Amino acid sequence: MRIGVTYDLKADYLAMGMSEEDAAEFDSEITIEAICGALAGLGHEPVRIGHVRRLAERLVAGERWDAVFNFCEGLKGASREAQVPALLEAFDIPYVFSDPLTLALSLDKAMCKRVVRDAGVPTPDFAVIERPEDVAAVRLPFPLFLKPVAEGSGKGIGRRSKVATPGELKAVAAELLARFAQPVLAETFLPGREFTVGIVGTGADAEVLGVTEIIPKPGYVGDGYGFENKLEGWQEKLDVVPAPPAEAAAAGTVALGAWRALNCRDGGRVDVRCDAAGAPQFIEVNPLAGLRPGHSDLCYIAKYAGLSYQDLISRIMASFLKRHPELALRCAAE
Repeated sequence: MRIGVTYDLKADYLAMGMSEEDAAEFDSEITIEAICGALAGLGHEPVRIGHVRRLAERLVAGERWDAVFNFCEGLKGASREAQVPALLEAFDIPYVFSDPLTLALSLDKAMCKRVVRDAGVPTPDFAVIERPEDVAAVRLPFPLFLKPVAEGSGKGIGRRSKVATPGELKAVAAELLARFAQPVLAETFLPGREFTVGIVGTGADAEVLGVTEIIPKPGYVGDGYGFENKLEGWQEKLDVVPAPPAEAAAAGTVALGAWRALNCRDGGRVDVRCDAAGAPQFIEVNPLAGLRPGHSDLCYIAKYAGLSYQDLISRIMASFLKRHPELALRCAAE
């Protein structure tokens, strides 16, 4: 199959003057080359497209692909991750990973938690702060954990994210509101262990690929797996190790419940953290999880599961092709 690959290249945005944190969600050339190499190794013809505007230009010019491997985070708006799949649906082009509804919903952490909570999946209590005056209405017990409501890659999570007093809550919320120009999510702080769950598949076919635990080292920054802890040299701040079987099973159950409730597709990652009693709770989902070899959490999970990088992409593509049997038949015939 001729498969287009959509992505946001970090180098492009850094050249535009973005900071490393602003561009944290975007992808390196290493990642795009690895994805294209894996697709080629599976017998497909990868075609690099780029970001949503380049996709639009090429669609208007009449170019088409059998399918698109959509790895585009988007640049602007609360539904930025949904823009590429929405455009592809308008042109009736199948694509890998989740649909516009799921991508828009999962990016908004508060809306996502409401859906997951309604499905019976445990998640910490929370409040949404849209303006500084909203702090007075927060009735959650301290300590709390604060983060921007619609960012990824640990952006906005740092040394001051955990707050223990009304004064700290007011100050940190005001900083985040000003810095990110979006609401702030305030959650009950969970003091337990932190896990990342890799998932492949869709709906009833979704399964846990593996579970890793985030083990802080003395150089760990703050009380969460934030931006500074994910930078190059992260090995000095934390270890990423396979979770013990019992903890992995418990975290996997929570993650699968959230994955299915949100209708996530093909592959991704769910973050889980434990409360004081050791019970795992849903934190957030990443339906467009990082795929940088030797760096991204999902790649580490695949490695611990005994899978090569191409094996991981193959599992993701197998889920996509199961959703599109007409393409699976074409692949079998080629």
